[in-house]
Amino acid sequence: MNALVASATRFSHSSEQLRDIARDMLAYAKQRGATAASVDVSVGFGQAVTVRQGEVETIEYNRDKGLGITVYLGQQRGNASTSDFSAQAIKDAVDAALSIARYTAKDDCSGLPDEALLARDCADPDLYFPWDLSVDDAITLAQRCEQAALDTDQRVSNSEGATVNLHEALFVSANSLGFMGGFPTSRHSLSCAVIAGTDDGMERDYWYTVARDARDLLAAEQVGRVAAERSVRRLNARQIATMQVPVLFEAPIAAGLLGHFVGAVSGGSLYRKSSFLLDQKGRQIFAPHINIRDVPDIRKGLASSPFDDEGVKTRTRTIVENGVLQDYFLGSYSARKLGLRSTGNAGGNHNLILQSGELNFAGLLRAMSRGLLVTELLGSGVNAVTGDYSRGAAGFWVENGEIQYPVEEITIAGNLKDMYRNIVAVGTDVLVQGSKQCGSILVEGMTIAGS
Repeated sequence: MNALVASATRFSHSSEQLRDIARDMLAYAKQRGATAASVDVSVGFGQAVTVRQGEVETIEYNRDKGLGITVYLGQQRGNASTSDFSAQAIKDAVDAALSIARYTAKDDCSGLPDEALLARDCADPDLYFPWDLSVDDAITLAQRCEQAALDTDQRVSNSEGATVNLHEALFVSANSLGFMGGFPTSRHSLSCAVIAGTDDGMERDYWYTVARDARDLLAAEQVGRVAAERSVRRLNARQIATMQVPVLFEAPIAAGLLGHFVGAVSGGSLYRKSSFLLDQKGRQIFAPHINIRDVPDIRKGLASSPFDDEGVKTRTRTIVENGVLQDYFLGSYSARKLGLRSTGNAGGNHNLILQSGELNFAGLLRAMSRGLLVTELLGSGVNAVTGDYSRGAAGFWVENGEIQYPVEEITIAGNLKDMYRNIVAVGTDVLVQGSKQCGSILVEGMTIAGS
């Protein structure tokens, strides 16, 4: 069944009704003197069920709707939003945005995207997979997940619960240049967190699975089992001495290294000159074997979309090739500030994919031989201007390519520019839990501050 047809019976408003609201707002904005305008209208609903110690702890259900209007009076910009879809509220929102615009300073970089870059006649991106999950079934699923964690190891002594989430949304974006697009989306997840040990020797960890399609989620028992195993393996952690050794970032946190890179080569950081990667386009910033692509059209992709937040058509791009920075992440405003064109990234990256090497996780441990496997990062000690990196960490000490014992209360430090150039290998253990997809990352020569 077509996604839009399937969504018609599940949302408070149909796609055509949202389009009518968008058209009305644009027409009224023009009538009131706006030289240009853009609109976003959305509806959605979600359900969350949490079970702890086998008993229902919370059941939450939400149904949301909202609209936002941005208007331009020449180079002056104003915006307003509301959750009221009545005709009067829509007009009030437009009038409020116009009132704000009249009092803002002129900005020669503000305005709608270049018309030639807008997406037209977009195909259904296939991102909507409704989940007909009753509350009773959600409770059962969460109970199975938690019980699997408790049954995995007798050292699992307590639970913070298991949660089942489903979310579905429908949106329409439009502007006065003639762009109008929108589609339904879904995002479902299952998570579990447990505690291992007793008294002073307790450790906590968790695991989760997320997907557009509930059929792609990991089995409830697997999520619970992994959460338990991750908690138990952290028991009896030690401190280690201060030293400089290779560090292997486990896949769930390795994506954070990509996040720092995206921030550094995004328009806002570049035109404000608050990036440690200023003026690096065309230069070697990663190790020569590193390749990164931005892919917006992956079926069921968690960050897929045929257009960005401004309606600019998205396209697959090579961001880093053989370690060399090829392109930035730009929306229309930041592109104009830099004298460039939008890359279709208003709102951020799409499915950012770091190409894997040939080694699996065990192979990465053997390649490291002696060093630190990091499985948790604490704090936010990253300087976006200098690239200085210092984070609290926990993980495991590795000798002869094998995990020896858990470690905690340490700090890992370096500089992101050096860390990117010193990436030894990227694993095949790719984990998809968000918009950044990569395996574990092995970095040579970081400083560990320990006891």
